[in-house]
Amino acid sequence: MGLFDGILGGVIGVEGATLLNKFIENQGGLQNIVSQFEKNGFGETMKSWISLGPNSPITTDQIRQALGSEKVKELATKLGLPADKLAEFLAQHLPEAVDTATPDGKLPS
Repeated sequence: MGLFDGILGGVIGVEGATLLNKFIENQGGLQNIVSQFEKNGFGETMKSWISLGPNSPITTDQIRQALGSEKVKELATKLGLPADKLAEFLAQHLPEAVDTATPDGKLPS
C-alpha cells in the first residue's frame, strides 16, 4: 500500500490515490517534488500545502511550470493518461495529498 492509498482513498477513490502514489514514486518521493516546486518558483505554494494553514490553489498551467511540461507529458505516458488530464488531476488533488502527508506541518523524514 502506497503513501497516499489509505489516506486519500476515501476522498478521491482508490484509483485516484493509486495514481497519486505512482506519480510521487515516479518523482522520487515527496522531497523531490518539493524541490522541483521550489526550483521552479512555486516554493511558497508548496509551503502552504505543508504548513498547518490553508492550501494555496494551483492551476494546470502552474503544475506544468512547476514540474516542467515535458515531465508532465512523460509521466502521463508512463501512467497511461493524456497530459492535460494528469495536470488537471494534480492541480485538483496534489495540494490535499501533500497537506495530508504532512499533518504536523513538516515533511516526513
